[in-house]
Amino acid sequence: MGKPKFAFYWCASCGGCEETVLDLNEKILEVVDKVDIVFWPVALDFKRKDIEVMKEGEIDVAFINGAIRTSEQEEMAKLLREKAKLVVAFGACAQLGGIPGLANFWVRSDIFDRIYKKVPTVANPEGVVPQQVVEMDGYKLTLPEFYDTVKTLDQTIPVDYYLPGCPPPPDLIMNAIETILKGELPEKGTVLAPDKALCDTCPRNETKPEKLSIKDIKRPHEVIIDPEKCFLAQGIICLGPVTRSGCGERCINANMPCRGCMGPTSEVRDQGAKAVSFIASILGVEDEEKLSEEEVQKLIDKIVDPAGTFYRFSLPASLLRRRRK
Repeated sequence: MGKPKFAFYWCASCGGCEETVLDLNEKILEVVDKVDIVFWPVALDFKRKDIEVMKEGEIDVAFINGAIRTSEQEEMAKLLREKAKLVVAFGACAQLGGIPGLANFWVRSDIFDRIYKKVPTVANPEGVVPQQVVEMDGYKLTLPEFYDTVKTLDQTIPVDYYLPGCPPPPDLIMNAIETILKGELPEKGTVLAPDKALCDTCPRNETKPEKLSIKDIKRPHEVIIDPEKCFLAQGIICLGPVTRSGCGERCINANMPCRGCMGPTSEVRDQGAKAVSFIASILGVEDEEKLSEEEVQKLIDKIVDPAGTFYRFSLPASLLRRRRK
């Protein structure tokens, strides 16, 4: 019996998930010793045809990172689903839609108009934008279709497991690989990370007041952040209460608030809506000194880009999914 066959593929994302595989450092040698990587086009010379000739289920595990933005990504996701026994949504973009999913606040025409015509550094007087099919000198050039809506991986194909994070922490990746190799995977649909909120493991947890109340809202660059004190107690928006732990508190340890990249716990359906709810519940001061509606509105207005703040990683997976066309 040969080694298990692993595949890695990159859809709509920044590439950080591919890089984090290399962050396994010397442990990547252990992985290579135990598995055969049969598809990893970002790192090795593999082609689509290498997958197409494989039998159904020939790949043991396919790790697919990135959201689904184009027809090519959808085709490759479906091809890998056909050839793989297990598919892992690898990283925040595959699991939730990620930062590419914020494009769902616009439509394709808006995006093309901005990128190819209005950006100050673009010189395009004829207003040329990419076309899906162009014929020239008797040849036909085709490009993948750029979809109007960014989708999560599981809105495109069935997904067996999820590895969260932007990017997934190396220790979670290694734990997942070892669990797969041992055949000790939990039930399908499981997120392979601790199912508790980041606040529970945050090193600043003990400094969070029992009755938390925000009297002012500041952005990180506007204040000197106390490296020991709860961000929310300092008036800085932190999504730790609505975000899954397991990241190693990387942002917190760098003296930056949680942005929500690990996604919600199993108890939260819509991470952004939950964040809006908990922030709304702590605006103002103690009951006897409640702020007026006007004062509360002034506080809310200090939250720059609420949609991008609360749905930074999760818009396509949320109840909203996108702005109505």
